[in-house]
Amino acid sequence: MTASRLIDSVASTTAHRDRDDVDVSIARLLVEFLPFKSVTIYRLIEDGATVRVARRITVLRGQDAIGSEDIGELSKLPTTDDRAAWRECARDRHATEYSADGKPRNVFPIESDAGVVGMLEIEPRRALRARDQLLIGGILRIVKNHLALLDYGECDALTGLMNRKTFETSFYKMRSRAVKDTSVAEPSWLGVVDIDKFKSINDNFGHLFGDEVLLLVAQLMRQTFRGADQLFRFGGEEFVIVLDRATPEGAAIAFERLRASIEKHAFPQVGKVTISLGFTRIDPRDAPSNCVERADAALYYAKDHGRNNVRLHEALVASGALKAADNSAKDEDVELF
Repeated sequence: MTASRLIDSVASTTAHRDRDDVDVSIARLLVEFLPFKSVTIYRLIEDGATVRVARRITVLRGQDAIGSEDIGELSKLPTTDDRAAWRECARDRHATEYSADGKPRNVFPIESDAGVVGMLEIEPRRALRARDQLLIGGILRIVKNHLALLDYGECDALTGLMNRKTFETSFYKMRSRAVKDTSVAEPSWLGVVDIDKFKSINDNFGHLFGDEVLLLVAQLMRQTFRGADQLFRFGGEEFVIVLDRATPEGAAIAFERLRASIEKHAFPQVGKVTISLGFTRIDPRDAPSNCVERADAALYYAKDHGRNNVRLHEALVASGALKAADNSAKDEDVELF
């Protein structure tokens, strides 16, 4: 190992702005510079009170990388409680050694400012030495700092949800996975949420309480949806939800659950707050602009018909309440913003 090559590899890792690319780069770096047979990076996903474990990448020495596993059905993923070492790593934030199939393993927590967000698991060719531990720890500290910078650029400062400028990239990655995996029957869905009469909340109670409403709505969204779903704040009182793989009935239930939870929540000083929500099915050929446009049309229909309700674009078109959207942007890389 030479210091210059190692520094170059670390510099290359922190040059990436895509989290999947960061994961691959970290795994390759460790396999290259340390005596490991394999390196696997896991993502931790909250599923109610359970924390599930999804593989992001596995790099085997001398072989091609193995990509992320399907997270469409969270219930099929293992949990941190399935292995004592995983549980200790995630809970206590320290490296743990264990054995699987008679082979030694070491697992390290991957942290961000929000806590433990993943795990790094290695299969060493020999017992780890002190200098190996120090190198891994140093690289993971660099990764933590890099993830903090990514979070700063990708997350909404007030709510902590992903921001508007990250939506298009996330949408295309999700759509690409859907195109590749034709075995999955259940589609994904996009919902647009708007807080009803939010201007009146700001006018009557002040922006401080208006911001608190936004924060609490974001918290209720996190509690309602699965870790595999993606939540965005588009600005002002508008939010976007990408619901990963659900039946039409399941999607309607999930969006209705959010509407009901917000309606019954007691917001400090403000009292009752409601939302209107429009959603649409994501076609694997969709441009993000088309998808948002359809969900927006359903949202405005909801607002024009009493607010505090959830509407599905395709159902409105089938009933004649809305005209079918123009799908001319399909199969084109149309920039949304």
